[in-house]
Amino acid sequence: MFGRIVMAVLSLCLLLATPALAHFGMVIPESNLMARPGVINLDFRFWHPMEGQGMNMVKPKEAGVMAKGKKTDLLPALKEKKVEGFTTWQTQYRVKSPGDYIFYMTPQPYWEPSEDCFIIHYTKTVVDALEAEEGWDAPVGLPMEIVPLSKPFGVYAGNNFCGQVLYKGKPLAGGEVEVEFYNVGGKLKAPAGAYVTQLVKTDANGVFNWSIPWPGWWGFAALHTAEDYKIKHQGKDKDVELGGVIWIYAHPALSSEKGN
Repeated sequence: MFGRIVMAVLSLCLLLATPALAHFGMVIPESNLMARPGVINLDFRFWHPMEGQGMNMVKPKEAGVMAKGKKTDLLPALKEKKVEGFTTWQTQYRVKSPGDYIFYMTPQPYWEPSEDCFIIHYTKTVVDALEAEEGWDAPVGLPMEIVPLSKPFGVYAGNNFCGQVLYKGKPLAGGEVEVEFYNVGGKLKAPAGAYVTQLVKTDANGVFNWSIPWPGWWGFAALHTAEDYKIKHQGKDKDVELGGVIWIYAHPALSSEKGN
């Protein structure tokens, strides 16, 4: 009996000593720009993007694309794929005409024991087709959403990204927005834990700004604990962390030197 108590205490201490990793819903296309009509591949997952640690994701509750105000259901087309041993989902979508295509998903609630709550990340990304550059700032209508105020494609490393956080369709003042880089292959290593997840807060109008330091995919996750929504776990009501996530790609900055 005593031994079991000691093991339980040690396990708890180890859990508390382990730094919490930020969770990010991810919707990543093979490219966020399409020069001509064609098929685009998309990846849906739930991940720790900077640390490269995966999590299993059950089939999303909703997956779709919105273009020119019209939504198309992509859920039936999702196919399960194992990535590094974890369950992710993939699909293809045929783009036929110019426009800005907003791909999005609503995942099933994810139980996170270390935070004693459920997590739901409403996630999206924008693909511009045939240089339409119109419709990228249209809200999808998700319960928690980041609406871009600066163009979310055609972005250089060093550019500023500006977005507005909407909760139930209204600006969320003083909300926290976590920012992480999708560190493919673990090529980059943060000098300390504080560098892994960046953080910025929204102003009175729910607006935030953040400058992108280097090229690649960047995720922005606006977080808020729902006041009127609980999910039962082992017979007890638990909090639900809602996340509005958007992913954008930053191209390497061009050199002004002659010949480059």
